[in-house]
Amino acid sequence: MMTVTIAIVTAAVVAALAGWLLTRRSGNIREVHPESVRGADSDSADLGLSRTGPTVVHFSAPWCGPCDRVRRVVDQVCDDLGDVAHVEVDLDANPQAGRRFSVLSLPTTLIFDVDGQQRYRASGVPKAADLRSVLEPLLA
Repeated sequence: MMTVTIAIVTAAVVAALAGWLLTRRSGNIREVHPESVRGADSDSADLGLSRTGPTVVHFSAPWCGPCDRVRRVVDQVCDDLGDVAHVEVDLDANPQAGRRFSVLSLPTTLIFDVDGQQRYRASGVPKAADLRSVLEPLLA
């Protein structure tokens, strides 16, 4: 009986650790260096990026529950900052865009500068404060 209990507790600890490792980056924004993005100009041209300011591109799908939260956060930040565009790409309708930008999970949010260079990337639901801190320097 004791061996079974130890096995169950060990399995639960391993499962919890694996879950934590898989989701620890969710919602974290990370900088993308333009030179590491292959063909950024041609790839981003068909996304409808703004030519007057940065653009937040949000990859979503109708079946994605967290995508609604991302939409609300991004809309709030874009409304607060003014000259920031928001483009939502339905991954079911446009899987080619997802492949071009290596979107492996939903939601995924990319931020492009005014020149169409991808500058930041977040998987999961980003915090509004994190998006603002990324976008404000791009507005200057």
